Amino acid sequence: MIAILASLSASAAGGLRIALPLLVIGFARSMSLWDDVPLLSRIHPQVLIGILVSWTLCELFLSKNLLGQRIQQTIQIIFSPLAGGILGSTVALNFGLQPWPAIALGCVGGALALLIQLVQTGWVFRLQGLPIWFNLAEDVLCISLVLLAFDAPTQGGIIALMLLWLALRSSTAWRQWYVEQSSNRGADPRSGKSAPD
Repeated sequence: MIAILASLSASAAGGLRIALPLLVIGFARSMSLWDDVPLLSRIHPQVLIGILVSWTLCELFLSKNLLGQRIQQTIQIIFSPLAGGILGSTVALNFGLQPWPAIALGCVGGALALLIQLVQTGWVFRLQGLPIWFNLAEDVLCISLVLLAFDAPTQGGIIALMLLWLALRSSTAWRQWYVEQSSNRGADPRSGKSAPD
C-alpha cells in the first residue's frame, strides 16, 4: 500500500510539471542519478541534465503570459502521461516491487498525470490564464510531491488523492456551468460564441 501511495505522489507531480520532477528525482537519488529510471537510464546523464534543465527553464518562462501558458499546456498534455508513468514506475521499483506491478502502477500514474494536466488546462482556458502566484505554488507542490514519495509516501499519496478529488470536482463544476449556459441560450450552449469556453 505504501508503494502505491508513493507512486501516486510522484505521478501527480508529473501532472503538474514534466521536466522539474524528473530533474528532482534524479538528484534525490544521490549519486545514481537516473540509472534506475526507466527510459531515462538510456540517455547519457550530461545530455539528460541539459535537456531537463532547459525544459524546466522553458516551463518557468512560458508560464508568465497567456500565450506561453497555452503553448506550455499543449506540450504538457502530450508528455505528462509519459512523465507520470516514468515517475510512478521508478518509485514503485524503488520500493522493491516486481517489474510488472511497477509497470501497472506506471500506467495508473500516467493516467493520473494526464487527468491533472487536463484539469489544469481547462482552468487556463476558463480563467484566461493562471496568476503567477499559482504557478509558483504549483512548482513548490511539484517538488514536494516528489520528495514526499521517498520520505513520507503516505502524506504524498494523500495529497495526490486530494488532487484527484479536486480534478473530479472541477469537472463537475464545469459541467454544471455549461448546462446552466444551455438553459439560458436554448438548445445550443455554443450559439453566439466565437472563443472557446
